[in-house]
Amino acid sequence: MSEFTRLVSLARLGAESFRQHIAADDEERSTLARRFDLVSLDLLEADVELVREPMGTILLSATFAAEFAQQCIVTLDPVAGSVSERFQLRYGPPEAEEMVPAGESDPTFEPLESESIDIGEAIAQEFSLSLPPFPRAPDAVVAAELEEDKAEGPFAALARLRRNVPR
Repeated sequence: MSEFTRLVSLARLGAESFRQHIAADDEERSTLARRFDLVSLDLLEADVELVREPMGTILLSATFAAEFAQQCIVTLDPVAGSVSERFQLRYGPPEAEEMVPAGESDPTFEPLESESIDIGEAIAQEFSLSLPPFPRAPDAVVAAELEEDKAEGPFAALARLRRNVPR
């Protein structure tokens, strides 16, 4: 079971689009923070729309926003971050995947395995994909970078020239 479950029954989807605003509560944010190895997750909310398509598929369009903190890869100090993204997913029976366009700009196809769509888990997965892979505090410096700075002093260019001069 997902940490951020928001099931929408397919029976609720008619000719009109279905819209819902969802937000993770304190407990859900805490468990999602553990899942994604975050220091904290202070906000995760989304506006989701589900639309039945003529081919028997369902198009999920969503916009989400999140505020979080990750560990700096250099200092291990918390690094604040925020993200706001928009995405689409297309759901349908597994056999429909072959009939759906699969170009670069087309939504990713997700096979339907039940009579509902978990829009909360869709948001959680897309959020995880938007996280910076190597968070780094603005003032974090690696020892190797300090050595490079020392080597690149005002006479570094002359030193390189001197090394290239035949004796």
